Amino acid sequence: MNSPVAIIGAGLGGLVLARVPHVNGIPSRVYEADPSPAAREQGGLLDIHDYNGQLALQAADLMDEFRAIVVEGRQAMRVLDKDGTVLMDRTDDGGGRPEVMRGDLRRMLLDSLPAGTVRWDHKAGGVRALGEGSHEVTFACGCTVVTSLLVGADGPWSRVRRLLNDATPEYAGTSFVETYLFEADTRHPAAAKAVGGGSMIAPSPGKEIFAHRESGATLHTYVQLTRDRDWFDAIDFTDSTGLVRRHRLHRFRRGHRTGRARVRRLGGRTHRADHRRGHRAGTAPPLRAADRAPVGPGAGRDSARRRRPPRGPER
Repeated sequence: MNSPVAIIGAGLGGLVLARVPHVNGIPSRVYEADPSPAAREQGGLLDIHDYNGQLALQAADLMDEFRAIVVEGRQAMRVLDKDGTVLMDRTDDGGGRPEVMRGDLRRMLLDSLPAGTVRWDHKAGGVRALGEGSHEVTFACGCTVVTSLLVGADGPWSRVRRLLNDATPEYAGTSFVETYLFEADTRHPAAAKAVGGGSMIAPSPGKEIFAHRESGATLHTYVQLTRDRDWFDAIDFTDSTGLVRRHRLHRFRRGHRTGRARVRRLGGRTHRADHRRGHRAGTAPPLRAADRAPVGPGAGRDSARRRRPPRGPER
């Protein structure tokens, strides 16, 4: 099977990259490991900035569709001291970083592509150069594709990156514990008041809380803990009653670069553990997590109502 442009990974970056050539008359094919678009959760809110993510959506001719999925009011932000004192309370000023649900954004991008552009259940297993700019990708299903332009949009554990260098992510010393509170305004009014109408950050050395209000009255919260691997490995993550997920933050060693070739790694310069203020890039976000699995029994009953299969590494 041949494809002039082959994109590995149907995350946000890979789908935007497929859409932009499409509106300019250039076909491409996207290969995704997930068996279907609904195979796993796609995360929470994502702020799309006017200086990067929105530029990509403009090039993709999708700004009207993007504005239709913006969750109004979510640019508001609060910063609390560790005792709950409000240090900053900024309202949504309608500025340049509107928030959307990541799943809605991915669905919008998928709907914008011709049927059959994305080949689901195609997990890249190996990549090799054939010479004269061509590459062959072998998938777990045993099938192969030969392409004259190969793009790696398959996340930090990329198979494509191996053509450029041998860099691999390393644990950055920080993990996130994720949980949800549903119907927060009525069932958890104190937490809803603390978070406010948008996002909330409660910084503290070695342990912080990030939260944001998703569509409706759902609060999506991450507790950041700076601990070594052994501390987390002592927790039984196979406990089926677990109601939260643990996210390990990984990064690349300082100075890592992707190099230059006819292979492209999307979003692939240096992934650093500097998410301390909740930054979420507009497209092809830096690595936020790996090793996601259910965790312990103490998260409260709300999350149990949202039990779904754990997500794999970010794309």
